[in-house]
Amino acid sequence: MDLVNEKSEEKKLKIRKVILEILGTILGSFVMALGVSLFLLPNQLSSGGVAGVATITYYLLNIPMGTMILLINIPLFLISILKIGKYFFVKSIIGTVTLSFFIDFLDKFEALTEDRFLACVYGGIILGIGTAILLKVNSSTGGSDLVSYLAKKYKPTVQSGNIIVIIDIIIVTLNMICFREIEIGLYSAIAIYLMGKMIDILFEGIDFTKLMIIISDKNEEIYEQIKDKVERGTTGLYGKGMYTGKEKLILMCAAYRNDVAKIKMIARKVDPRSFIVITNSREVVGQGFEK
Repeated sequence: MDLVNEKSEEKKLKIRKVILEILGTILGSFVMALGVSLFLLPNQLSSGGVAGVATITYYLLNIPMGTMILLINIPLFLISILKIGKYFFVKSIIGTVTLSFFIDFLDKFEALTEDRFLACVYGGIILGIGTAILLKVNSSTGGSDLVSYLAKKYKPTVQSGNIIVIIDIIIVTLNMICFREIEIGLYSAIAIYLMGKMIDILFEGIDFTKLMIIISDKNEEIYEQIKDKVERGTTGLYGKGMYTGKEKLILMCAAYRNDVAKIKMIARKVDPRSFIVITNSREVVGQGFEK
């Protein structure tokens, strides 16, 4: 009976996960459409990739941007149907269709600003938020991501990031040539950069921790003071000084940025000759840190 209940609970969790990921895909697409339709598109700015091509056809051929995004993605999806997982494929289809719909729907509204600098800043930030939401639910809206994914499948040594950057550079250059304005390329580059930064912040977090390595002959005293005054745990690692040939106990301590100065001061006060290495740590999971 317990086994049946356990399987039933697992099934419920899977269904809930699927629903949340589909809703996340739709939400991410909507947020991306806000950045495109209300900021970038009205000011002829590009976010690179398929959207950049659609921006050109929007102004030169009067084809709705969302419709063009959908048309460009159709052959990409047909090529990739056997190369990517079915679930990811379905979510990507949902993402692409909803993004196309939301862009054409929001295009009917007036732009929030005609200042290109403001448009590239806010458009890039909002686009980054939407993309981060999609990444959180392991989804996509096709385009450059799909091209890089396919390239990776055919040639595993290819760097996906490099492919996306190259595609963005080509598309933004085409935008400049078609609209005959260098400023469009410069502002578009800012938008793409801000989009990437927002993805980093939202996907990986802004509370970057620091990893501190402390080498001293007074490790016990340093450890006690860090524990009492900063309330941070430390780990002792055994090492050997290759120059002196002496064995050393090395303290390793993960800490938030505002704790670093305190720990550094403690170590230098206890042992002015202590050797301290401080490095960035993207994520720490465990006791004393967010899970």
